Amino acid sequence: MKKQQVIVFLPAFNEEQSIGEVIQNIPRQFHPQVEVKVLVIDDGSTDHTVSAAKSAGADFVVSFEKNRGLGAAVRAGLKECFERGADIGVMIDADGEYPASQIPDLLQPIFAGEADYTMGSRFLGTIKGMKLHRRLGNYFFTFLQCIILKKWIFDGQSGMRAFSRQALKHGEIIHDYNYAQVLTFNLVRQGFRVKEIPIQYRVRTAGTSFITFKGYLSSVFPAIWKELKRPVQTVEVDREAHKLNHMEIQNKTTQKTNSQPLHAK
Repeated sequence: MKKQQVIVFLPAFNEEQSIGEVIQNIPRQFHPQVEVKVLVIDDGSTDHTVSAAKSAGADFVVSFEKNRGLGAAVRAGLKECFERGADIGVMIDADGEYPASQIPDLLQPIFAGEADYTMGSRFLGTIKGMKLHRRLGNYFFTFLQCIILKKWIFDGQSGMRAFSRQALKHGEIIHDYNYAQVLTFNLVRQGFRVKEIPIQYRVRTAGTSFITFKGYLSSVFPAIWKELKRPVQTVEVDREAHKLNHMEIQNKTTQKTNSQPLHAK
């Protein structure tokens, strides 16, 4: 049986202090029928992010000449994963806040045929040290998603996500500043099944975030409105495309997932 290729991509902007550790913590061998590669999308970094990534074992690096924003980096990551033949693409931030060791947990619902798009949920798992304004902003935008999609979502801004090959192909991001809300709206409206996985989150200890609260508020509302106003076509989703033997998945992943499905309101 041909192995399924998982490409883990990391959008990175000036993350030389943390990206190496993140890459080294990505599980490479957790299932006999899965092959894992690592791709870095360098968003115009001016430090040693690229050399640090290569030293840590990144398989591919794609660099922008100048900083284009997180949305553009994630869009490029989805495109590169698809064009490089990935069966599944996984996104994880390069700042070390999200647990790379839990990537197998994020993948399990896709391998089990239960989901096409998964998100690591900080609020279903553990979350410590997040500033109050970021926590409140997350609550607000996530609640807005719940109302519009008529689904319970607990962490709409997660920086850790996994995509089936069809989701990689059809997912669209129409905003260069951030991707979180518009991508979920886009995929769910096309008929892709989404599921959240509890993760262990820690606030970054190196570098600084280039997302500002004021910029986020002023930029994301127009992007959400634009996404919801434009028509999308429903995709005929192949729910068996990545299915592996369920018991084998449980035995080979780093830990058994105790995820909760999203429920229609």
